[in-house]
Amino acid sequence: MKNLKLSCEVSSSLALQSEDEVLQFAAFDIERNRLFFASSTNFLYTAQLPSSSNQGEWKKESLPAVVEPIDLEPGDFVTSMEYLMEKEALIIGTSDGLLLLHNVDETSTEIVGRVEGGVKCISPSPDGDLLAVVTGFSQILVMTHDWDLLYETSLEDPPEDMDVSEQSVLSNSLVGTPVSWRGDGKYFTTISKVHDMSSSAKKLKVWERDTGEMHAASEPKPFMGDLLEWMPSGAKIAAVYDQKDKKKCPSIIFYETNGLERSSFSVNDGTDATIEVLKWNCTSDLLAAVVRCENFDSLKIWFFSNNHWYLKQDIRYLRKDGVRFMWDPTVPYQLICWTVGGQITIYNFFWITAVMENSTALVIDDSKILVTPLSISVIPPPMYLFNLKFPCAVREMAFWSRSSKIQMAAFLSDGSLSVVELPPLDTWEELEGKEFIVDACYSEAALGSITSLLWLDSHVLLSVSHFGFSHSSYFQKTLSSEDRLPGCYLQEIEILCSEDHIPGLVTCSGWHAKISSQISLEEQVISTAPNHAKRFSAFVQFAGGSISEYTSKLGASGVQSLQKYKGIGFPSSCPWMSVAPVGYSGSSEPFLLFGLDNCSRLYISGRTLCNNCSSFSFYSSSADQVVTHLILATKQDLLFVVEISDILHGQLDIKYENFLPVIRKRYGEEEKNCINIWERGAKIVGVIHGDESAVILQTVRGNLECIYPRKLVIASIVNALIQGRFKDALLMVRRQRIDFNVIVDHLGWQAFLQSAADFVKQVDNLSYITEFICSIKNENVMETLYKNYISLDCMKYVKVVEQGNFKDFEEKNKVSSVLLAVRNALEEQVAESPVRELCILTTLARSDPPAIEEALERVKVIRDMELLGSDDPRKTSYPTAEESLKHLLWLSDPEAVYEAALGLYDLNLAAIVALNSQRDPKEFLPFLQELERMLPVLMRYNIDLKLQRYEKALKHIFSAGDAYYEDCLNLMKSNPQLFPLGLQLIADPRKRSRVIEAWGDHLNNIKCFEDAATTYLCCSSLEKALKAFRACGNWSGVLTVAGLIKLGKEEIMQLAHELCEELQALGKPRDAAKIALEYCGDVNAGISLLVTARDWEEALRVAFLHGRDDLISEVKNASLECASLLIREYEEGLEKVGKYLARYLAVRQRRLVLAAKLQSDERSRNELDDDTASEASSTFSGMSAYTTGTRKGSTASISSSTSSKARGMRRQRNKGKIRAGSPDEEMALVEHLKGMSLAAAAKCELQSLLVSLVMFGKEDSGRKLQRVGENFQLSQMAAVNLVEDTMPSDVIDEHSFSLEHYIQRVRKELLHSEAFSWQSKVFLSP
Repeated sequence: MKNLKLSCEVSSSLALQSEDEVLQFAAFDIERNRLFFASSTNFLYTAQLPSSSNQGEWKKESLPAVVEPIDLEPGDFVTSMEYLMEKEALIIGTSDGLLLLHNVDETSTEIVGRVEGGVKCISPSPDGDLLAVVTGFSQILVMTHDWDLLYETSLEDPPEDMDVSEQSVLSNSLVGTPVSWRGDGKYFTTISKVHDMSSSAKKLKVWERDTGEMHAASEPKPFMGDLLEWMPSGAKIAAVYDQKDKKKCPSIIFYETNGLERSSFSVNDGTDATIEVLKWNCTSDLLAAVVRCENFDSLKIWFFSNNHWYLKQDIRYLRKDGVRFMWDPTVPYQLICWTVGGQITIYNFFWITAVMENSTALVIDDSKILVTPLSISVIPPPMYLFNLKFPCAVREMAFWSRSSKIQMAAFLSDGSLSVVELPPLDTWEELEGKEFIVDACYSEAALGSITSLLWLDSHVLLSVSHFGFSHSSYFQKTLSSEDRLPGCYLQEIEILCSEDHIPGLVTCSGWHAKISSQISLEEQVISTAPNHAKRFSAFVQFAGGSISEYTSKLGASGVQSLQKYKGIGFPSSCPWMSVAPVGYSGSSEPFLLFGLDNCSRLYISGRTLCNNCSSFSFYSSSADQVVTHLILATKQDLLFVVEISDILHGQLDIKYENFLPVIRKRYGEEEKNCINIWERGAKIVGVIHGDESAVILQTVRGNLECIYPRKLVIASIVNALIQGRFKDALLMVRRQRIDFNVIVDHLGWQAFLQSAADFVKQVDNLSYITEFICSIKNENVMETLYKNYISLDCMKYVKVVEQGNFKDFEEKNKVSSVLLAVRNALEEQVAESPVRELCILTTLARSDPPAIEEALERVKVIRDMELLGSDDPRKTSYPTAEESLKHLLWLSDPEAVYEAALGLYDLNLAAIVALNSQRDPKEFLPFLQELERMLPVLMRYNIDLKLQRYEKALKHIFSAGDAYYEDCLNLMKSNPQLFPLGLQLIADPRKRSRVIEAWGDHLNNIKCFEDAATTYLCCSSLEKALKAFRACGNWSGVLTVAGLIKLGKEEIMQLAHELCEELQALGKPRDAAKIALEYCGDVNAGISLLVTARDWEEALRVAFLHGRDDLISEVKNASLECASLLIREYEEGLEKVGKYLARYLAVRQRRLVLAAKLQSDERSRNELDDDTASEASSTFSGMSAYTTGTRKGSTASISSSTSSKARGMRRQRNKGKIRAGSPDEEMALVEHLKGMSLAAAAKCELQSLLVSLVMFGKEDSGRKLQRVGENFQLSQMAAVNLVEDTMPSDVIDEHSFSLEHYIQRVRKELLHSEAFSWQSKVFLSP
């Protein structure tokens, strides 16, 4: 579904030497872009063609050319000419049989050979190694480029009764017999006469290159002349059938290499038409021919797709011009035409999609436009819904679809213009299969050769028209016109209709066209596009990419102008230019200007968006046609869906990585941002906007593929939900298999609660609602499943939801709240019916947690209604109890439903549930029968026990009376969480004491001794309380309870000695000292324990209290010994800090060097395949700074889980140890440095020791201890600060990261802080 559009045409003329001189042969120099012509008077013209970048500078006046005469004998003339790249010269054949090698640059001519009978055709092989020459005697000579003859053979099969001399006479005609080579040069083909049949019968023959033997031959057919052309790809050979005998127009036939006919099509001209030239373009997708008709010559271009040949262009010339052409050998869509009079025209074509903005496909095929509304149905080509038939072939068209008005204008090959108005799109289904004859517009003036056409408004067209070219002369013959200078014009064409448009019908006639204004153009126009932001305005792109804005005098300003548009243009010429309306969100203009050049570079408003784009289109999710997404396909066959907001906010590089395929898939970039196009070369032809959210691709074969990108689908669903179109959104969710939670999560489930009633009312389909209910889950899919498909920023404009009326929902989860809102809406909005009741049961069963009991209550109501047998008319509004129960069992776990039925204490309902859930009666009937025989209270108690509803069970067994008190107590013992409830229920003091004591026993068993002791005290169980206090080490509680028990003095003394020993064993010497002094009266033991606890001040106080000099001396000696020990420890610690820090800096430096090396190799690592990259990553992740990496991955993969667990246990045991060279060495060093800090208890002990040393008069020892301790603490804190600063840094500077520097900084900042409060000011150094 594409059309071949003429991008530009440039023309110039050769100044021939005489009036009766005509051009006959042409040759092309690919390397230097030169065109050679041989004329009828034996002159050679050399013309330099413009490059694609400066075609606009090609003058329309006489083309400068080098003219050289070809020195031939009188009567001799040129019959063939080709350019040999290997020789960089022309090879020319003459009627006398001369083969001339003419060097244009040196202006020298050399005779390289002579053949008898004259030269009819010269054809070099595609590789240039061989040269085929056809003589006037129908002999073919194949020679090398050194003029060595390889072989000679006859093209024709002479009759048996004819001798050679007669054959020579018959064949001595110098009408060209072309030789066409296959693209690989392995075969060549010719057409030759068959003498034993009618004169029109000929054969197509295929010859082998190396031997000259005939490879295959066709059946005798009425070929037209000797025209044949082998497709460059080698698939088909094109020839022409002359069907005048059948009174039919000529047809183009295709043969295979084996000489068998493959397919054909008719040229659809008169029976007297003849085909003069037939050529393929270099990519084999276009076939062009010159068709000579009665009044004109027509240059036709066909395209093959889906087994159908489309006529895409038809350019008419006057018969006297004798037009000829050739395709550019390197530029696929550049056509070079010339006339016998010397006018040369270069046509540049390009493909454009046939799908318009409203998703309507308008495919040009000869004089028809095939119309297919893709928004109604995706009809595969060459089929269509209906077609428009014009008087002659369509060359250019424009489409208008605004405000429910649909119009189309078509420029025809005869120079006329046709306009048609179509009915609204929703009525097109009635037009299926019809053909509408469209008349040409009446116009007094010639419109010229239109290369670009667009609508400025519903009654004004803007065209780019050429005048003064050869094919333009044909238009001036058909239409009267005033004299106009040759050139290019931008002209407005006013369209009026003399007939009233009848709604629902197609208006095909009565149209008038009038040129209302013109502007002469000096530059070459590449493309045009309408300006959606301004009426009667358009953008015009000139060669080189510059953009100008055209404003009609019908616009708001009232002045016609063509001005450069704000300095914005494309870096190069972009044949594909589109304007995307985006509104004013994040953009200074309400539109974006996109352009795609021939090098696959996609530009947006002057900057490059993508360097490998093959096609693009736009998608709009709303009815205002504001573009929301850009759809582009890359040359790597990847499809990207780009949000316009990402373009406006500059997030393309982050999200799409320059639209290149992602090699690494570990983070899902490839799946997140692009879609793999399954067939190579497929391109985007259009999209279906709105809720359909489809992208239409056309493959190289021609078939259409319609895909639904997830990003577009989600965007259309969210757009429908924002607009409150719940039914449309639900239908899209079902059709595209999207998670139903999107409907709830797009604005948050709290917002949906307010819209639940509208949702139920709009959907109005209980089956759909049930499907929706079953899909709700406690997950925000917009933040998890679809977070990469839509930007939540686009919903910022939605007002904040008021949740004041839903306070009860806030305490519940999403599933329960949403289903409750839907259930309420069903009861309010939907009439009572069996289906509604089943839907309500579904909401209960799917709640979280499932409200099965409530659902069973509803089933029970239905069952009771059935048992009553009343004639209640409501019975018809409910399903049967059995149907309801089966529905509930289908939605829920049968075991859960059975237990819920038991929980209602309805044994009959439980039996029905068990039977419908396919349970074995032997399993449940005995149990239910046993329950039925019990008292109601005991039945409920046993049911609660089975269902593990222990609180209800306790209440029921308590209400059964005192006879079941033991059962009540045992229930609390087996379920300790019931003790608080039991104490609340039981009022008898004796029974409460037993309960409390049982609770204390439970706490004691689970080793909660403090709580157990308190509980025992509540029930006056003092012995157990004493044991509990002693078990938890609470010596004060033990001695207090001992007082309550009224133990004797000796018993308390013995208990105190035991406690003292236990506390010493537990490492609590200070508490043990207190017991020894207060309860045992042992001063020596108390002082010794205080010294052990390093409580120097208290030990000294107690010694002086009792006046014991020996104890004072003991404390003094112990304090001096402790001071000496601490000084040695701090000095060793200071040394360790320096060693650990030096080691850390060395390890850190080595790791940074290794990281830099790995980073430098990142590019080469990215080129690895996924498995290799993953293996490399795993290998490097386990390397330390001193590890030599190895590639023994297989050995590592074979290690067993047992060995892995053993290694893990060893790591736990070795945690805290520093192993040189291990991966964790760096962090272990950091942790060791941090762990060497002074604890709070150590600071208190140090402060107490300093005071004691002063009291003993040992100021020197105290000063030394404080100095060493201060240095150690400063060094440790400085080392930790240094480590923390180097961890985020990539570079370690030895001068900046030095320990001395950090010690000075810490001393200055923290020396007088709380961290150094243990110091004594008397020992501070100045």
